Amino acid sequence: MTDIEPFVRAIYHRGITTLTLDSPDNRNALSVRLVRELTDALTRCGKDGDVRAVVLTHTGNTFCAGADLRHPPHPRELVKLLRQILTLRKPVVARVTGHVRAGGLGLLGACDIAVASAEATFAFTEVRIGVAPAVISLPLLPRTDPRALARYYLTGEEFGPSEAARIGLLTAAGSDVDEVLEPVLDGLRRASPQGLKETKQLLTAKVLETFYEDAGRMSRLSARLFESDEADEGMTAFRERRDPQWVL
Repeated sequence: MTDIEPFVRAIYHRGITTLTLDSPDNRNALSVRLVRELTDALTRCGKDGDVRAVVLTHTGNTFCAGADLRHPPHPRELVKLLRQILTLRKPVVARVTGHVRAGGLGLLGACDIAVASAEATFAFTEVRIGVAPAVISLPLLPRTDPRALARYYLTGEEFGPSEAARIGLLTAAGSDVDEVLEPVLDGLRRASPQGLKETKQLLTAKVLETFYEDAGRMSRLSARLFESDEADEGMTAFRERRDPQWVL
């Protein structure tokens, strides 16, 4: 027995397994442990013949704050997680009702469908701590508007759900996320397992090409940047809630 509470909780209902990120102390940041638990949970969903689709959601006001700066996974592990979402033989649907930052946006990019409430906010904050959105670009660059992505990558600006839907980061947004989600889940329950599997493979083929071509290069870039002096200053400033030295 163990008294350790899981960081990822799973609930099954009528063919849908909901995986809930539940690491409130670090705003569901991508720690070594959370990535491992999510990877394991997705593996179980892939093997379960009763699971038609997966919903990925969260507790608290943050879907995912990006990489855990204290206990970050190796970039290869993040690549593995994003590839697993894309290659899972069942659709994965993101349900967002809070903030999404940095690496958390990679999760949205890898999901087949992503819906959000009006309270959701989004920002690629990597540039502000001295790194770049390297690994998460693997699913994002093929699926989102390149001009908009250039702006938000380079500035780290926050934007809302309407803009996120416009640029292709979200499928849909609304004041009540579950109203938006309901017809999606109904459609998935009406679809055949074979139809879903084969159709998902059609949709993800081009995205997965970028993994085969660029995953190693992006992993090395991410590792190099996180080990740099500039990133050390950026992460220290973030923890100390001050501007880094380069801010003008």
